[in-house]
Amino acid sequence: MTQVRVAFPVSILLLSLSIPATGQTLDGTRSMMMGPRVAQMPSTQDPVIVVHPQLTDEQMGDLYMIRKQFREAAELFKKLSDENPRNAVYLNKLGIALHQQEALGEALKYYKRAVKVNPHYADAENNVGTIWYQRQKYGKAIKAYEKAIVMKSDMAVLYSNLGYAYFGERKYEEAISAFRHALALDPTLFEQNGSRSGSVLQDRSVEDRGRFYYLLAKSFAEAGDLEHCIHYLRKAKDEGYKNFSDIKNDPSFAAALKSPEIQQLLVSKPEDAAQL
Repeated sequence: MTQVRVAFPVSILLLSLSIPATGQTLDGTRSMMMGPRVAQMPSTQDPVIVVHPQLTDEQMGDLYMIRKQFREAAELFKKLSDENPRNAVYLNKLGIALHQQEALGEALKYYKRAVKVNPHYADAENNVGTIWYQRQKYGKAIKAYEKAIVMKSDMAVLYSNLGYAYFGERKYEEAISAFRHALALDPTLFEQNGSRSGSVLQDRSVEDRGRFYYLLAKSFAEAGDLEHCIHYLRKAKDEGYKNFSDIKNDPSFAAALKSPEIQQLLVSKPEDAAQL
């Protein structure tokens, strides 16, 4: 998997990209691939000859993506898309290669084409949402993420992205509901740099980080995960979240308030929170 960095006027934008294994079909299944051919066992006097298969264009394109050679990857996937205009995977990968180069308009065009070819392709619809999110068109991003969820409702990253978009709209209750759903599907989601096997871009961009960490802590508190609740409360306080003391009266934190660590956070200074 590769880390994707896209220029955006937010201090902690992280886009996590997972590229599907070469040979993945449109419905997510994997086609059979031949491994390296090895010669018959020779005598001890004969040399051992190992024959490596030649990479296909798709494999080479994926390799370029891993190496962050996005221009070369885009050229190969453009060739493949022209030769196979009904292949949604190629169209989506071309969109991603262009996305890495910050060609957002061109990337959006190919993501949309991928969805038109395969109306059930949640990965590509999600990536449409990511373009709108980067452009701070949060309402359009929300609609795209909701469409992707209808296509594939068991992908935690889709709910996570939806939560970020709601957060951008300052619809915090909707955001926390989406984050809670994401955590129910994958409790480790926010500890990962990547998303999943599939061409999915994940939004991790926020402006009010203190409030964002507070909402994450609230989601973990409601899920009964005290360890992660404390972790994100520390981060919220370290970011100087002004309404930190609200946890005293928030029923979501009722059980967590019994923790000595949280009691200590309530009396410590923000600069001390990171050391607790």
